[in-house]
Amino acid sequence: MYSILLVDDESYVTESLKLTMDWEQLQIQEVYQAKSALEALDVLEENEIDIIVTDIRMPEMTGLELIEIVSGRWPGVKCLLLTGYSDFQYAQKAIQLQAHDYILKPVDDEEFAKSVGMAIESLQAEREQEEKFNQLRYSRRSDLAILHSNFMRDLLLGRQWSTARISEKLQEYEVNLQTDRPTVLTLIQLGRSFTAMDAHSVSLMEYAIGNIAEEFFQPQLRIWSAKAPHDCLVLLSQSQQGAVISSLEDSGGRVPGRAKLEPMIEQFQQQVNSYLKGEISLIISKPFLFPDGLAEAYRAALGHLYLPDHEGAGTLYFMEDEPRPAQAAAKPLDALYKPPTLIHLLESQQWQTAGEKLNQVFDDIIEQRLSREHLYQTFLAITNAFIYIAHHRGLNIADLDPAATDPLNAQHVVQSVRSLREWTMSMLQKLPQGSQGEEGGARSHIVKQVQQMIAADNGYELSVKIIADQVFLHPVYLSKIYKAETGEGLGDYLIRKRMETALYLLKNSNKKIYEITSELGYQNPQYFSKMFRKHYGMTPHEFREQS
Repeated sequence: MYSILLVDDESYVTESLKLTMDWEQLQIQEVYQAKSALEALDVLEENEIDIIVTDIRMPEMTGLELIEIVSGRWPGVKCLLLTGYSDFQYAQKAIQLQAHDYILKPVDDEEFAKSVGMAIESLQAEREQEEKFNQLRYSRRSDLAILHSNFMRDLLLGRQWSTARISEKLQEYEVNLQTDRPTVLTLIQLGRSFTAMDAHSVSLMEYAIGNIAEEFFQPQLRIWSAKAPHDCLVLLSQSQQGAVISSLEDSGGRVPGRAKLEPMIEQFQQQVNSYLKGEISLIISKPFLFPDGLAEAYRAALGHLYLPDHEGAGTLYFMEDEPRPAQAAAKPLDALYKPPTLIHLLESQQWQTAGEKLNQVFDDIIEQRLSREHLYQTFLAITNAFIYIAHHRGLNIADLDPAATDPLNAQHVVQSVRSLREWTMSMLQKLPQGSQGEEGGARSHIVKQVQQMIAADNGYELSVKIIADQVFLHPVYLSKIYKAETGEGLGDYLIRKRMETALYLLKNSNKKIYEITSELGYQNPQYFSKMFRKHYGMTPHEFREQS
């Protein structure tokens, strides 16, 4: 239903229209009257008006002047002009002011009803169009939210893309971040007042916290917030202005701008508490270049979150305050990152080999008498691999173990090597069970066969054509099947596997670059360097120099 405002200094005109017209048939629910343009403006200020019917000649302010004001302040209102003067100059002016129609006195009820009906049809068409637009915008926002979440998840769990590809995705997904820029990660954990809610309410609270963060920090920082894999939120922030720099720390080794950042974050905490009536704890990473250092910064923040002495909701902690870890801290992770990596073994469904690799990691921890802190690092690396594989199989890690990403469960799991080993092997047994439906299809069988073939000799001598010949398929058809099942092209998978091996050898061996080139099956060192740069944004020599 709609509302109409009748304006004429001769009140009998508006009174007559109000009493004689069948307003209900015209879908008019409210009929307002005004004796002047100034009175009409008062009515507009206090009520929702859809249509105005106004006389042209009135004292103090004409009807033409009135609709000029209305079109500026209430552009959605339809204006009809009512006058006894048929002079063309009025009609011409009315057209310039985009009046909806022009009615002559004395008013014919049928003509008046026709003009009002046309105005209502126009309003209905505009509202339908607006509703469609809002639905499309809502749908796009929903789609973008899913894309943001999936993209963030992959980056946090360490999936490698070229810098150029990441820049394309950032632009495509309308994420206001730039690559190769100093970035800070904020890990947000919801307090008990939030986590006690049902899943849908928690999701709404997380969405609201992300919106508050963007509105609060946006004037000074580039912000990207999204749901993280381990049941928390991640907020990435960059300065709005600033050049690409190679060193992220000042001469004192502290986070640049902390004196300015800390009070802002405290105010953000207070706003969340004030608006949403709940506390959040924040862990602030050391700065890193995005995206290269993102996965490492995320693991470090998670490591602190899972520590037994983490104080919980309402706290604020800067990772720069944490003492530097001993050099031995990385040793347990070397076995996980050494090719074939755990992710590759799980992707190719080599469950037994993956179990052997994990047992070797636990044996190394016992033999080296490593601390509980190292257990946390190992736990995070293994959990990341499990979540990554589950996600790309269309599963939720919580379906396999509801407590998998629960910090309290993590504290229990890492009590000892034995408890972590038992939990890991239990999860490893559940992963193939969760994918039995997927394994049933012929296409999935082919993909499994291809991945096992690549893993068997590290894939360095293989190409898409050689693999296609061995599984008796055309290379184009095989590539199509592989991408449909995994979301990644077979050629891209081969290159990714080689590049990850190259990364490991550059970091953990003294082999010369030309030796690594040959070992990976590349004949031309320049081509290998070009592929490495495309994948990681720097040459092999530059990577080795900074490692």
